[in-house]
Amino acid sequence: MSGPRRAPQEERATATPGTGGTRDQAAPAPHRVVALALPDVVAFDLSVAAQVFGHRREDFYAFEVCTPDPPQVPTTTGFALAVSAGLDALVRADTVVVPGYTRRDEIPPAALAALRSAHARGARVVSICTGAFALAAAGLLDGRQATTHWMDADELARRHPAVSVVDNVLYVDDGDVATSAGVAAGIDLCLHLVRSDFGQRAATGIARRLVFAPFRAGSQAQYLERPVPERGRGAGDEEAGLGATRRWAQERLTEPLTLRDLAGHAGYSVRSFSRRFLAETGTPPLRWLHDQRVALALRLLEETDLPVDRVAEQSGLGTAANLRLHLRRAVGATPTAHRRDFRGDDRNNRRNDRNDLGGPDSDDIRTALGADGNGQKTVGAVGVDLPLPPPRRA
Repeated sequence: MSGPRRAPQEERATATPGTGGTRDQAAPAPHRVVALALPDVVAFDLSVAAQVFGHRREDFYAFEVCTPDPPQVPTTTGFALAVSAGLDALVRADTVVVPGYTRRDEIPPAALAALRSAHARGARVVSICTGAFALAAAGLLDGRQATTHWMDADELARRHPAVSVVDNVLYVDDGDVATSAGVAAGIDLCLHLVRSDFGQRAATGIARRLVFAPFRAGSQAQYLERPVPERGRGAGDEEAGLGATRRWAQERLTEPLTLRDLAGHAGYSVRSFSRRFLAETGTPPLRWLHDQRVALALRLLEETDLPVDRVAEQSGLGTAANLRLHLRRAVGATPTAHRRDFRGDDRNNRRNDRNDLGGPDSDDIRTALGADGNGQKTVGAVGVDLPLPPPRRA
């Protein structure tokens, strides 16, 4: 799949401290993120975008909220928000975020047209929770995988049959279009976008401020109050089949599980199991298993003082070298760097990033991955490949 399309950013002259003048060399303008608040917007979803992209992030993002009918927009919780910008704000957006909302049959045609126009000129379009209904109504999800809150997944699939709805993942990043599941999964997706745009350190800093895990794989299952059975199968079949197999596998991440092992536990042939697993989770079985191991490794790095080689063993990734390789692919950081960034601990010297149990430095890892300025990097989101981000700003 193609990587995210970015609208060209304007350049701006920046003031040189103490001179009252401007630098001769123009600096790139911040990445503009505009949240489109539709009537009966879910206030929490809107606040997620505001907290991630709009909290003193001048060096990274410029954040704005717009609505089809300013100067106010009603929320689902009985109060209205003052929003001065109208749909013309989307013309300036590099990324458009549509938070969840409830008036699914009352989307203003002008809002749908503005979404199509923004996407057509190169803006990345993102939905949180039920914001996916607006993207689907605009035709931006046709032929794509997408997700939404698990309680609304069947309705999204029914209303928009051209969309391949994945009801058991946290988010789906399809490059120029990204969708998240409900509520807190919106934070996961927004942090993932920050990580893609500006690197792991920026994403981890925001996650620490939000008191939120800096990384959860997009393929990780949504938390459910009850199991959601695969369409056409009963809840009992789900409990005895793939749901039980996923739990069984999560308890055995240190074992060398194969596709045949997973299929055998579920009672299916390898082909039938792979097809059912992909239909249910949107992720191939071994990709899902890998994501679980990476997520466990990150949790061990964040919550324990285990040496890196022990983290590799206890997460099922085997060796420290293997752990370094897969963490670089997933979050763009070495184990030591991730642990330090998560804890805000500068006691470990930066040279540990290079000498982490004698491991290769970042240049060696990039070579091992076959990644250069035009290379590909796999991220934890339903098997989507994204291009490596441009060099981070100093």
